[in-house]
Amino acid sequence: MRYTKLGKSGLDVSRVAFGTWELGGDWGGTDDQRAISAIRRAADEGVTLFDTAQGYGFGASERLLARALAGYPRDQIVVATKGGLRPEAGGMARDASPAWIRQGVDASLRALATDYIDLYQLHWPDPQTPFEATAGALMDLVSQGKIRHVGVSNFDAAQIEAFSAILPVETLQPPYHLFRRDIEKEILPYTAAQNIGVLVYGPLAHGLLSGGLRDDTVFAPGDWRASSPAFQGQAYHRNLDVVTELGDLANEVGISLSQLDIAWTLANPAVDAAIVGTRNPAHVSQAVAAAEIELEPAALKRIEEITAKAVPVDGPSSEAMPRD
Repeated sequence: MRYTKLGKSGLDVSRVAFGTWELGGDWGGTDDQRAISAIRRAADEGVTLFDTAQGYGFGASERLLARALAGYPRDQIVVATKGGLRPEAGGMARDASPAWIRQGVDASLRALATDYIDLYQLHWPDPQTPFEATAGALMDLVSQGKIRHVGVSNFDAAQIEAFSAILPVETLQPPYHLFRRDIEKEILPYTAAQNIGVLVYGPLAHGLLSGGLRDDTVFAPGDWRASSPAFQGQAYHRNLDVVTELGDLANEVGISLSQLDIAWTLANPAVDAAIVGTRNPAHVSQAVAAAEIELEPAALKRIEEITAKAVPVDGPSSEAMPRD
């Protein structure tokens, strides 16, 4: 495993992080014991950064992470969680109001069974709440010792700039993978210039780049991908053809397809860490090994040529996530 400083936060973290979105219910049911085994294997193999969120099952994912990491030295683990989403009938709403943020931090502390959160991130920008109000609440929580560092997720460069005028943003968590590269134009140059740590999510395009999906794949009940346009129709089939070509290239290089994807993500000098989530302990070792892989220029050039034929893939917004 390789490690790095997460921007101006100064946090020492593994370049591959373990993500727990899959464990909150949005991807179908979870076998708790297998998930716990996967988290523990990651910790045993050198992963120190674990990312979760209040909105991942509203406590379900955080509680599972706490169970898995019980017994590991707390000062050797970096726990990152997110807040600012509120459940409502049929879905979720963005809510970064001071009252909800304070309530959310306390709920996350209980679920995570910890006295402090290493990195607390606003999950999505909330157009209904002024940055001044949210920043004031977060500054109070930092002064109280409940959170140690503040970041944002799914913010653009202008939003980061505006928020940082009140409270410096230390990290950003954006989506980034071979089929979604929009952050390369403005966001990554901005974060690099401002020394903002970047931990990207979805490096495997929510499973599309894993090589495990087929034309006839049927997603489990409750899996958000079952209703996503990115996983059906002509665009989906076209991208599966691209995935097949990438798999052939990975074989030529002597690595797995998922390792090729993660290594490509980490090859961008503006990216500090890639968040990889899995419910399968057997997949952890491959993901961890990707941190050590340096792709040759010829391989990077071939990746560009192959993915030029891909259809861009967007992930779900907070409002698009179904709730029972």
